[in-house]
Amino acid sequence: MVSVREAVQAARRIVVKVGSSALTTAAGGLDRTRVDALVDALAARPGETVLVSSGAIAAGLAPLGLTRRPRDLATQQAAASVGQGLLMRAYTDSFSRYGRTVGQILLTVDDVTRRAHYRNAHRTLRRLLDFKVVPVVNENDTVATDEIRFGDNDRLAALVAALIHADLLVLLSDVDALYTGDPARPDARRIEEVRSDADLDGVAIGKVGKAGVGTGGMVTKVEAARIATGAGIPVVLTAAPLAAAALSGEPVGTFFHRVRERPQARLFWLAHATAPRGRLHLDAGAVRAIVGRRASLLPAGITAVDGRFSAGDPVDLVDTEGRPVARGLVNYDAVELPGLLGRSTVDLGPGYGKEVVHRDDLVLL
Repeated sequence: MVSVREAVQAARRIVVKVGSSALTTAAGGLDRTRVDALVDALAARPGETVLVSSGAIAAGLAPLGLTRRPRDLATQQAAASVGQGLLMRAYTDSFSRYGRTVGQILLTVDDVTRRAHYRNAHRTLRRLLDFKVVPVVNENDTVATDEIRFGDNDRLAALVAALIHADLLVLLSDVDALYTGDPARPDARRIEEVRSDADLDGVAIGKVGKAGVGTGGMVTKVEAARIATGAGIPVVLTAAPLAAAALSGEPVGTFFHRVRERPQARLFWLAHATAPRGRLHLDAGAVRAIVGRRASLLPAGITAVDGRFSAGDPVDLVDTEGRPVARGLVNYDAVELPGLLGRSTVDLGPGYGKEVVHRDDLVLL
């Protein structure tokens, strides 16, 4: 089996996620010394690097006279609008010391679940890397609503890693590794490697860090590691000051081994990046066709419809017991479907020849 050091050093395309607490002061301003230290570590390695950076909202707190992260969405968006420019200026200045150019990528869930948007996101990232640019990715906090948010940048980083077929995901925060309990306790032990969920049995995973400027915590990082390793991508979890050591393969942090080969990237996004806008209830025959034969979903196999959704939205396909068996992008609005239920496309006539969910837009859960 390949060692941790060999796996890290062999990675040519990596995604690095850094949290707000690793870049900012407790008062909310950017710490340029920390930014420069991170860039020093990233610029020292060969290959392609995508940086998923938190910090926009935190960077905008001080200029707006705010002393803590706001709870309401409108104020968060205002802080992000101010802070995003400051964050990008800091990265632009810092990477310029190495003659490197950075490019900003702001994503929403729609950008990576709808087919055309997904292709655009992939092409843009790929072209930036071709130009030797360092893409700096963040959620588009200035326009995202609660219904269309990724939730945290740890999860976003794992999904970006799957999108670009990364060889490694590095999650940087203010904690140097995953521990069996609170790192401040003397009996807490660093977990060096995770090969399966069984290695996490009995582990107490903490919430948001002490600084209070981020949205994540160890629980979001472990979940991001599960998503990435499920996409065939190993993960290193450690503290931002140890970034250089982690990227050189030194035994720091916690290493999560991948648990499967790579699935199709867009469907992986569909399964992990979306929240269903509705539910389609299937009869037993439709469930067998979807799960067993990976067939498209036709109106004849649907018994009921829940939710308010439009064509192109993600919906869950549930079995006769109400359990989700798949998720897909629906081709009809919610108001159209009740009149189609149980009927064949031949009976419906012209204009209704589309599948309700095409098999290319469907992933099993």
